[in-house]
Amino acid sequence: MDIPRHPARPTRAQPRPTRRGVLAAGALTALAAASGPPLGARPAAGAEGSPAPAARPEAAYWFPDSLPDGRPGEGVVWRSLLDYSPPDDPDLPYNTATVPRAERITPVAPHPGAPAGGARVQSLVSFAPTSANPSQGGPGARYYAFTHWAYLEELVFWGGSSYEGLILAPNAPVVDAAHRNGVPVLGTVFLPPVAYGGDLRWTRDLVRWDAAAETYPVADKLIEVAEAYGFDGWFVNAETGGGDTALADAVRGFLRHLRATSDLRITWYDAMTTSGAVVWQNRLSDANEPFFHDAGQPVAHTMFLNFGWTAAGLADSAARATALGRDPHELWAGIDVEARGHHTPVDWDALFGADPAGATSIGFYRPEWTHTSTPEDAGPGEFHRRDDRFWTGPTGDPGAPDHADPWPGVASRVADRCAVVAAPFATAFCTGHGTCYAVEGRVASERPWHHLGVQDVLPPRRWSRRGGGAAVSFDFDTPFHGGNSLLVEPVTATPVEIDLYPVRSVVEEGTDTVVELVHGGDPGVAVELAAAWAGPERPGEPPPYEYLTAPAEPIDGTAWFRSVFPLATDPRRTLRALGVRLRAQSVGEPAGGARPRWRLGRLRLGPRTGHPPGRPRAPRAEAAHTGPDGSAALRLRWSAVDGARHYEIFQAAPDGPRELLGATASTAFHVTGVRRHPGERSARLEIRAVGRDHRRSAPAVLHHPW
Repeated sequence: MDIPRHPARPTRAQPRPTRRGVLAAGALTALAAASGPPLGARPAAGAEGSPAPAARPEAAYWFPDSLPDGRPGEGVVWRSLLDYSPPDDPDLPYNTATVPRAERITPVAPHPGAPAGGARVQSLVSFAPTSANPSQGGPGARYYAFTHWAYLEELVFWGGSSYEGLILAPNAPVVDAAHRNGVPVLGTVFLPPVAYGGDLRWTRDLVRWDAAAETYPVADKLIEVAEAYGFDGWFVNAETGGGDTALADAVRGFLRHLRATSDLRITWYDAMTTSGAVVWQNRLSDANEPFFHDAGQPVAHTMFLNFGWTAAGLADSAARATALGRDPHELWAGIDVEARGHHTPVDWDALFGADPAGATSIGFYRPEWTHTSTPEDAGPGEFHRRDDRFWTGPTGDPGAPDHADPWPGVASRVADRCAVVAAPFATAFCTGHGTCYAVEGRVASERPWHHLGVQDVLPPRRWSRRGGGAAVSFDFDTPFHGGNSLLVEPVTATPVEIDLYPVRSVVEEGTDTVVELVHGGDPGVAVELAAAWAGPERPGEPPPYEYLTAPAEPIDGTAWFRSVFPLATDPRRTLRALGVRLRAQSVGEPAGGARPRWRLGRLRLGPRTGHPPGRPRAPRAEAAHTGPDGSAALRLRWSAVDGARHYEIFQAAPDGPRELLGATASTAFHVTGVRRHPGERSARLEIRAVGRDHRRSAPAVLHHPW
């Protein structure tokens, strides 16, 4: 990223300026002078600082070895990666991803312009500042709760700065959400330009060769960190100028070692050249090719090309990659969307004009514009509308792209690849944030929250539908479980068919496999389950659905209904797709002109009678702290439960009501806001495991004495 396009990271107390604005303002000084840390932030004590009891765990960041001169800013801790030992890190359990990366499938495309095997997408996303980034979500619904995983090949957890740290490990909720959808996540190694405080000593620290041990010590540490934390690789960005050929050779040796001694994925950024100078090529060239492919062997798995590419440059890059025996789609054509999002001008013809498969793949820099551009007073629904516009396009239907629009949407060019959906499976369509949190149709916490680790696998094609004219959106006002449900409005007398999931679930003869829908909304909506036992024959065709009906039974104590659809089958068959078909049962214009709305709170696929997971074992508070307001913060741990999808933590009042304190896919969680009830001698905390089919365990109980 050439200097006018270079990302400086804002601290938590400041707005997110664009890279150009930061550089023009000389922002490094201002950024280093951040406001005070949040409750539980580590002390600004240099490399030897240690967390206070029950301090909030935070995402990790390091320098390769040597630290900057002076002292860190408030709330920042300088650490050397070479001195880091995962077993000695008290925050490691809170930062460790627990969700294995799911297998993915490529369904038949929703239109002919997005062929399978074509261009893919890598996104560089700044979810939060480098320092003071909570390990396990936090309060507030305002967050980049990304959901369009089906269009991503890789996610880069972008960050790093010369005044905080240059190596950034992704936090667990982001990795867990990505892995649940089959997407690998890369941490960042960022060696900034001198204008951003870069220093060649950090490049030399990174690639130092230990002749006695015959290894690159920092490369070995990068492997150790990724394996301990559970993420998938590193994005390496060497933009510090002033190097020479010897340093460039050392960098290539470092990359080769990193690849040869691990299974990690490596993306190299188009900056340093073989001379050691930083000269952005905007293409694959003689000057940067050896970092991608050298002496007949792959080096980096992929390369992110700088933003100034041209049609001729991409065509030449693709031809060069092919001549090396490499896939041209291992090159990401960089598109900087930080400042303008889907208003960014892009030469789509340069990418796709000659071949709908694309000359190369796409690399988005900072697509969280859809979040940062959302007004502060807007709710999460507005963020998702903007994110849908970016990824799906102006029509709101990936099967009906508008190629005449300057930003037709990623779905107009890129084939979706989604996680395999098979029994047992359940989704409440939770996006990983919300203005409240519901459990089985009842609000368990009225506090806004975010935590991507509990995000459900969501419908990949949003929103693929036919007939009726209804719109589909996330409804954050009426969740069934988690932070939101699906809302379909208006439902008319003309049936609307909505695709939900490609499925690959074998239904054996004689088994009692069902699909359960929990739904609600206005009366007068006829609901049918759409189930397909075969896929479309060609792009753009809908699945060959069969339509099933079932009675709607009220769920006690809620406004929701449950319909159970048996998947009766004589021979062994594979379920290939699921959707719903809706229509208003009344004919004509309803009184007052209002048309019915319908909500889908949960979809469950599996046996009619399932078994909940076992209760979590060995619950414990490994640290606790009572604040000035009398509320407690605790670091909680417990043992993993087989079959658990995530865990929910509650405080139970003496008279019975339970309030949700948080939810996580990990077996460690930092809770805050534990308050003493009148006459209470100890707080009763309960931890429940939630299975893959959303069945919930009995609680594990622990008491925190007051």
